[in-house]
Amino acid sequence: MPTGTPSATTSATPSGAARDAGPDAAADVRELRRFNRFYTNLIGALDYGRHLYTPFTLTEARVLYEVANHPRVDAADLRASLSLDAGYLSRLLGRFEDRELITRGKSEQDPRRQRITLTEGGREAAGLLEERSQDAAGSLLERLPAADRARLADSMRTIRALLGKGAEQGDGDRAPEVALRTSGPGDLGWMVERNAALYAAEYGFDLSYEALVARIVAEYAEQFDPRWDRTWIAELGGERVGAVMCVRDGRPKVARLRLLLVEPGARGHGVGRQLVDSCVEFARDAGYDEMVLWTNSVLGAARGIYQRAGFELVAESAHHSFGQDLVGQDWRLAL
Repeated sequence: MPTGTPSATTSATPSGAARDAGPDAAADVRELRRFNRFYTNLIGALDYGRHLYTPFTLTEARVLYEVANHPRVDAADLRASLSLDAGYLSRLLGRFEDRELITRGKSEQDPRRQRITLTEGGREAAGLLEERSQDAAGSLLERLPAADRARLADSMRTIRALLGKGAEQGDGDRAPEVALRTSGPGDLGWMVERNAALYAAEYGFDLSYEALVARIVAEYAEQFDPRWDRTWIAELGGERVGAVMCVRDGRPKVARLRLLLVEPGARGHGVGRQLVDSCVEFARDAGYDEMVLWTNSVLGAARGIYQRAGFELVAESAHHSFGQDLVGQDWRLAL
């Protein structure tokens, strides 16, 4: 069934793009890499053993920062927002727990998810890291005249805007947060409406696609079993911007990912990735052995999300559906 999403209508840039973009592209790439080497050395990012003269690595410091600056944090949220391997993050959190920096327990919203909370010692460690980070940044800036500091700040804002795809920044230097929740009244109807409208606008799908989505949603509602089925709604700024479903495939121990959707205005915030990660984690925790999905080749960046989550393409075939000539694809992930 369809899982492709308008969340990703732009495919990844080909590896040869720098060569095709013009005569200055290669020089621009070299300059970016030169800046990266300079800045990571300047702030000591490669000194993994003693970030900011503390016993924490840079990654550990980032995890502590995320937990300290969000009132409710789940392990899945950390993995998605920091792009960390699940096994690596689990070991890191285990070390934090051994050092009595955090506690882990069931999420209030979803008992299948793992809520991370700082202990008093964890708050002290996060506070020390924040203080030293502020001091380190201040020491870099204090040597500059006011005019040069203003130029530097403007340049850094420009870098964030260009490389962050122009995402609006919230509370200081943080981008607006994506919040995931399970579905409630009215959400399933919204999924039918938005799937139909976006696929029609972006891919020319006809009314038969809306009919198919409506059948999928109706079947989900009629046969819903909380042990095996789950729908997530993504919100940005309190507005619904995305959704995905995990449902029983019909074969024993096989889950199916369905109806991944991200609104155009929310693209670039990692919404699709977080939705898929949550879907996979739920399926794994529920006891499924594998997860499958069906999509179409026109959804290039959506396929990139699936690939990053570990899905593998197992079959594809041409078909005429929804008023279009398409190439359907079957993807599989061993859990």
